[in-house]
Amino acid sequence: MLNFMENIEALPVADWTSNFVDMLTDTFAFLFDPIKDGLGDVMDLITSGLDAIPPVIFILLVAILAFFMTGKKFGLAVFSIIGLLFIWNQGLWDQLIDTFTLVLTSSILCIIIGVPIGILMSKSKIAQSIITPILDFMQTMPAFVYLIPAVAFFSIGVVPGIFASLIFATPPTVRFTNLGIRQVSEELVEAADAFGSTGAQKLFKVELPMAKYTIMAGINQTVMLALSMVVIASMIGAPGLGREVLSSLQRAQVGPGFVAGLSIVVLAIIIDRFTQNIYKDKSK
Repeated sequence: MLNFMENIEALPVADWTSNFVDMLTDTFAFLFDPIKDGLGDVMDLITSGLDAIPPVIFILLVAILAFFMTGKKFGLAVFSIIGLLFIWNQGLWDQLIDTFTLVLTSSILCIIIGVPIGILMSKSKIAQSIITPILDFMQTMPAFVYLIPAVAFFSIGVVPGIFASLIFATPPTVRFTNLGIRQVSEELVEAADAFGSTGAQKLFKVELPMAKYTIMAGINQTVMLALSMVVIASMIGAPGLGREVLSSLQRAQVGPGFVAGLSIVVLAIIIDRFTQNIYKDKSK
């Protein structure tokens, strides 16, 4: 059996993949370049706007927002103040803003793309059967692999980092949107049909409101996955705290790497608690 396999020529999958990516790059260069420039300009605009806010004011705004979002509890507000002050004290404020901009931009794009696809899956069994294996592939493929086509399409910089994050972080939003709509009570859907609701009215006035907590849970996972790509995206030029971790790793500097990693943890906890309180059912 081994001799038989050794005599079979290996399939040129690597060559096929390289040729396919080259074909896409050449064919859609007119599309990739404007996307790269447009996303770069948007991120520069967001970063400039956040940088214009003095760190003290920014920290206070986050703390106030945390206080009211958690039902006037001080826990998250106090943690936000201490954590953000720590990051500022360590001289990583600019990197924090860059990281937050990357996560915010990629998360918004994931939601814009993921929610409509999830709605499509919930309405069509055919679409679900086609899209589900694609989502499985997106979630099981190692995140580093996404960097290769990202660089091929958009070169080095922050935009390929967003592209890689988009592939890696979109599936939870798609899956949870599909799940949330499918779990809506059939009685409610039948009642909407009985009152003569159109498909759009039924979707926006019944199904999406009833599925909002499930959908927001998926968005929470998407945001956290986007944040987990920060260090990986830094390998292809994305700025932020991930670049500090990567630089420390390359130089075997334990201290700076620990501080940058701890700053990412602080940001992750704050973002996670914020998104959790958005989708938490206040009636319970």
